Amino acid sequence: MNDSQYNFIADELLLAVEEAIEDCGTDIDYEGVSGLLELSFKNGTKIIINKQAPLHEIWVATKFNGHHFAYQDEQWIDKRGGDEFWQFLSAAVSKQADTDITLEQP
Repeated sequence: MNDSQYNFIADELLLAVEEAIEDCGTDIDYEGVSGLLELSFKNGTKIIINKQAPLHEIWVATKFNGHHFAYQDEQWIDKRGGDEFWQFLSAAVSKQADTDITLEQP
């Protein structure tokens, strides 16, 4: 994957996360700026999702740990645990919001 392909795919992912947060029915604030998306929860915790362009990865920092996702077979896969991005993010958001939330790619 070249840089322009990565940037297109990564930007599409960040926009899809924003749409999924809007549609999830839970009050989660978000702000996206220059390849970084910050999700803020009522309990004061945050999840930070950001592009790591030199590595062609997406990094996710939660209250509990950080994960690096690489694009493989048309999916973002966690390099540490092998989780698919949307499954991981749903679990992380649910944990930090203290309610069951399923985020899906629009």
